[in-house]
Amino acid sequence: MKILVTGGAGFIGSNLCRRLVERGDDVVALDNINDYYDVELKYSRLSLLGIDKSAIQDKVFVQSRLYNGLRFIKINLSERESLQHLFEAERFDKVCNLAAQAGVRYSLENPYAYVESNLIGFVNLLECMRHYPVKHFVFASSSSVYGMNSHVPFSEEDKTDKPVSLYAATKKSDELMAHVYAHLYRIPMTGLRYFTVYGPWGRPDMAPSLFVTAIQEGRPIKVFNNGNLSRDFTYIDDIVEATVKAIDYNREEEHIYDVYNVGCGHPVPLMDFIHIMEENLGKKAILEMYPMQPGDVYQTYADSSKFEQTFGFKPSVTLGEGLAEFVAWHKSYNCGE
Repeated sequence: MKILVTGGAGFIGSNLCRRLVERGDDVVALDNINDYYDVELKYSRLSLLGIDKSAIQDKVFVQSRLYNGLRFIKINLSERESLQHLFEAERFDKVCNLAAQAGVRYSLENPYAYVESNLIGFVNLLECMRHYPVKHFVFASSSSVYGMNSHVPFSEEDKTDKPVSLYAATKKSDELMAHVYAHLYRIPMTGLRYFTVYGPWGRPDMAPSLFVTAIQEGRPIKVFNNGNLSRDFTYIDDIVEATVKAIDYNREEEHIYDVYNVGCGHPVPLMDFIHIMEENLGKKAILEMYPMQPGDVYQTYADSSKFEQTFGFKPSVTLGEGLAEFVAWHKSYNCGE
């Protein structure tokens, strides 16, 4: 299959590209390589895929030196004409959209970035698939769409009409727009509500990276809501496997659109998370307590039974196992150990 993966230089996207190309798919990885966080991490991920930083130019394909079936192209999803030309030339079988302006708190500072990428960019993709049909469109949504929902675990049947961040609002909007295009143009679509993804090569603005770096350097870590938070941490390998299962699924005409939770279903209190990290580092954390931050939610807790029933897969990597892998990678990448 010829598959387009947007966000190909991202945390999930780069891992997914490797998984797909190693099994024999023809993969085009697309990314705009924005500077929301350190671009060198993105270039390092691409380097692992055989894409050299020095070869990357706007709107020009770069062939992987490691995988014959992998090419990279730098395009912003908001660039409508460039995206249309790509779809017209490549005629993709399937598309997996992992590109988005990430981060909850950053949406308070730069809302337009979320509108441009998560809304305009998403509509541009939908329009491309309308005119150049694909067999299946899989897109990343987020557990953030559940907002302050107090009913746990979160089920796909729960209401998601009260987001508490612009990021969450854009993700819910994507789900709604995808449903419209699936209904009107009969494009099979699957949305995946990911729950707190972590692991090697993860984003530096997320708690695992922030906490490890601070503990190693002997700096305080910021603990919001005085530690009264819990998250359903889901390891990157489980996320990639779940996404592949979704990509391979053939949606029936009567079920042309659906959305699924993808999470471990084991929410971990933030303080327990910190303790596990301390054990892996062999060093105590210095804690600074802060109140709840605007846009944050108290807990995430996935009911992934629907995904398991449909795709026959359930995340299985424990937090202890995943954090051990993450800490080992973080030391190697950042400290040269």
